[in-house]
Amino acid sequence: MNYLPKLLAGALLALAFADPAPAQSDRVAVLARPADDTFMLLREAAQKNDSARAALLAGLLPNYEMAQYVEYYRLKPRLRTASPDEVRDFLRRHDGSAIAERLRLDWLAELGRARDWTNFDQQLALLAGSDDLQVRCYALMSRHAKGENVAPDARKLLLHPPSYGDACGALVAALAQSGQFGTDDLLFQLRLAGEMDATGPSRRTALLLGASDTRAAQAVDYPALAMARGVGGNASERAIYLVAIGRMARTSLRLAVVALEKNAPGLTPVELATGWAGIAHAASLALDPEAHEYWRRANGARLSNEQIQWKTRTALRRHDWATVRDTIAAMPPQLSNDPAWTYWHARALQALNGGVPRATAAMPGNGNSNSNGNGNGNGQPDPIAMYRSIVDQNSFYGQLALEALGQRISIPPPGPPVTAAEVDAMAANPGLRRALRFFKMRMRAEGAREWNWELRKFSERELLAAAEFARQNDILDRMVNTSERTRTMFDYTQRFPSPHIEILHPTTQDLGLDKSWVYGLIRQESRFMLDARSSAGASGLMQVMPSTGDYVARKLGLDYVKDKLTDLRTNIVLGANYMNMVLERADGSQPVATAAYNAGPGRPKRWRASLAEPVEGAIFAETIPFMETRIYVKNVMSNATNYAALFENRPQSLKARLGVVTPGPRGNNDLP
Repeated sequence: MNYLPKLLAGALLALAFADPAPAQSDRVAVLARPADDTFMLLREAAQKNDSARAALLAGLLPNYEMAQYVEYYRLKPRLRTASPDEVRDFLRRHDGSAIAERLRLDWLAELGRARDWTNFDQQLALLAGSDDLQVRCYALMSRHAKGENVAPDARKLLLHPPSYGDACGALVAALAQSGQFGTDDLLFQLRLAGEMDATGPSRRTALLLGASDTRAAQAVDYPALAMARGVGGNASERAIYLVAIGRMARTSLRLAVVALEKNAPGLTPVELATGWAGIAHAASLALDPEAHEYWRRANGARLSNEQIQWKTRTALRRHDWATVRDTIAAMPPQLSNDPAWTYWHARALQALNGGVPRATAAMPGNGNSNSNGNGNGNGQPDPIAMYRSIVDQNSFYGQLALEALGQRISIPPPGPPVTAAEVDAMAANPGLRRALRFFKMRMRAEGAREWNWELRKFSERELLAAAEFARQNDILDRMVNTSERTRTMFDYTQRFPSPHIEILHPTTQDLGLDKSWVYGLIRQESRFMLDARSSAGASGLMQVMPSTGDYVARKLGLDYVKDKLTDLRTNIVLGANYMNMVLERADGSQPVATAAYNAGPGRPKRWRASLAEPVEGAIFAETIPFMETRIYVKNVMSNATNYAALFENRPQSLKARLGVVTPGPRGNNDLP
């Protein structure tokens, strides 16, 4: 059968749908598109839920090699109207594939929106596993619809209002209407929404409380106006006022303190403490020296997860180990068991025991003598057990815990190298082949989905072979990610690769720059993707911003143009020289310079200026106000320590690399 007339007709229809009056030359150009371009347009139409355009474009790809994706993109925009039988047929025919799992997640969201709990429960039971917040909220709604008490699970889940969407917002409403969420729960949700700048959830929660949603939104967006209205006459209005206090404290601590003190007589003791908690949180983020005093006034308030962590960080900067111990002990288990707080809990116990790393006296307070579950047999918390619980994690705090136990960071011996036959088996894997195809088309989300789906089935030996397959195809980010999943077999040349050494080594050598630190930063910045580009415009291996590239080039006297920023050699030269510049401004401190590379040199300079006394580098890193930069610095420093162990073939000290950060001078910084 001759399909050409039908394909041409379909193409013209698609063009007509996209543009009511395209020029003839445009029609010819689009008709001549390769199939991959048409496929990309199909994906775009599906993402926009444009079912008519998706159907027309799918009709142009009858024999496309990614046929299951063509079918998926045709079906996805119609999920609300498609029959259950049609969706099940797709899932049955593609059972066990990454795209079937993706469609099941999409369908679960639609079934939840439609409150079709019968089909929802059936599909949820078949889901391989997902952290999708919307699906998890709908799952609790399904249980709630059957009469279950889901409030305890909901309280653990509903902690980040900016991510709620329709599903979690509906869950809050359902729990409030059934009485499973009481006034205290809703007031706490209102506080979280204000703390996290989530105007929509703030409005919805206010309505559930019988309060003004307009005033709730105003407290988040225009706190000065909300504060001017006064405290209010009931608990909901006072809660809105306290949201405004916390929001105002982010802009002006002084005004927030004055307002709260003036209106203190109109608040209950708990409400007043809650107001001080909002101010203390803002003061902690600003590294204000009064933060400790504000936290003292907040005693008795129910703290959010972010607030209790910042209370702990404030105590760390003051070396107030008793408060560090007590605040971590008061954290919910899912928080206190995080490696960061496991480590600092153990450190606090050691410090309070005179620095001796042995079991200490039971902690006072809530009857839970060891929030990390590491007792010594007598109900007493044991720092050694705490350290040991995280040392198997090759991460910032796992490495620090290892050093606390008297060991250094070294590279584990590799197992037998993977064979060509093992790599060939990976090359023949249909899922990995699809992933490779997507990566070549720069469809990274789809490629990563296919790749990660296949990894679920692999042994550790197969993971190393898959990582080698990624290396041979120059997909180094997947190589790193895949190799990091092993727990008993290791290949650190996969986990910590050093590509382009012929360019980087002479550059760092000329500058006297630590090569391990540079590679540690590159691994965090781009995962060795040469075409990496951030939403802010940073480009290339070292993610150099155009303004930074221009500045460094002028300082070096280079003939630089913006278009050269993605050139490998140019990117490395500019990035390495900028690292050297920020290192000099940081008085040689790698953690401070790393923070400067990520957040700009001015901010770390202010953070140093706020120090009352020298602090160890780990405390400086943990108390960085920006979450992105805080994570970034810890990862880069951990990476650099591993690279040094690999390059020098001898054990390393992360603690020594972090050093001590001293208070720095205030003033401007001429670096961009």
